[in-house]
Amino acid sequence: MARKVEKSIDVDVPVSTAYNQWTQFEEFPRFMGGVREVRQLDDRRMHWIAEIAGVQREWDATIVEQVPDRTVAWAATGGTPNAGAVHFAPLAADRTEVRLLLEYEPEGLVEQAGDKLNMVDRQAQSDLERFKDYIEGRQVETGGWRGTIAPGGAGLPDPTARHRADTDEEPPPETEPEYAARRPGAVAPDSGG
Repeated sequence: MARKVEKSIDVDVPVSTAYNQWTQFEEFPRFMGGVREVRQLDDRRMHWIAEIAGVQREWDATIVEQVPDRTVAWAATGGTPNAGAVHFAPLAADRTEVRLLLEYEPEGLVEQAGDKLNMVDRQAQSDLERFKDYIEGRQVETGGWRGTIAPGGAGLPDPTARHRADTDEEPPPETEPEYAARRPGAVAPDSGG
């Protein structure tokens, strides 16, 4: 039986800063308890490794909707069944509400026992509090992706979209021209500059 969790927190940064940081999925282990690794496979797909109620799980997920400064929604495509969304709402010029919605299915006796103890609820709230500490402590995002992914449709990337400010990591060869245009300081192909 699917369970749902909804938690929110206010962060003292502009909506674009909070949203941009959330799009840096590979940074999630810095503020999400239990998340060991998130590998960004492309603009829509990620591979997750996490510990859930003491059990290591892996799964692939796809971004199903992404609207800059408003929403990031995902669904697992394999492995541990889960889906969710994060919504961002400006409260003031430098204050944002971050609302997290999760839907998951506890697997096995250990996860079902953890579910009865509301471990996912507590973990979600704790993750939001760590996100708040992380982004407020930095006051600037580590990168951002400003593209749009329409529900059920193909992504509509901004040509200057995803960048990772704190890394010189090279993109995979099959995506290099696409990502080269997105790195800070890079000139987009056919941009005349």
